Amino acid sequence: MAALPDRIRRARSLSRTSQLELAKAVGVQRSAVAQWERADGSRPSMHHLLAIATTTGVCLEWLGTGRGQMHPAENAWTLAVRSADYAQDDIEEECLNSLRQLPFQLRKQLVATISLMAKTSVAVESKRD
Repeated sequence: MAALPDRIRRARSLSRTSQLELAKAVGVQRSAVAQWERADGSRPSMHHLLAIATTTGVCLEWLGTGRGQMHPAENAWTLAVRSADYAQDDIEEECLNSLRQLPFQLRKQLVATISLMAKTSVAVESKRD
């Protein structure tokens, strides 16, 4: 059974993802990915491990433990929750899908900006009344 750093490197390589691309997708620096791929390096958090599996298309169990199949069987993935379950219209669904593709820190900044815009809009509307 391959060690975690080897599984991370293999998943990344087979998905043809560079360390920099994986880092951006997971929301970390490239040096973090390099550390994860070193035998004596640091280990990713569960949050990051899940993001690595999702980004590279491998099974989380295989990535984390080395057990099970590396890749899911065809049509094995089903969405537990769809953005349409939360979005009230097509624009909200597009926003949610796009937001989920951004690194965590950028998401936080964007949400803060949207919140500020919403508060400003409410204030302007109340002045009109």
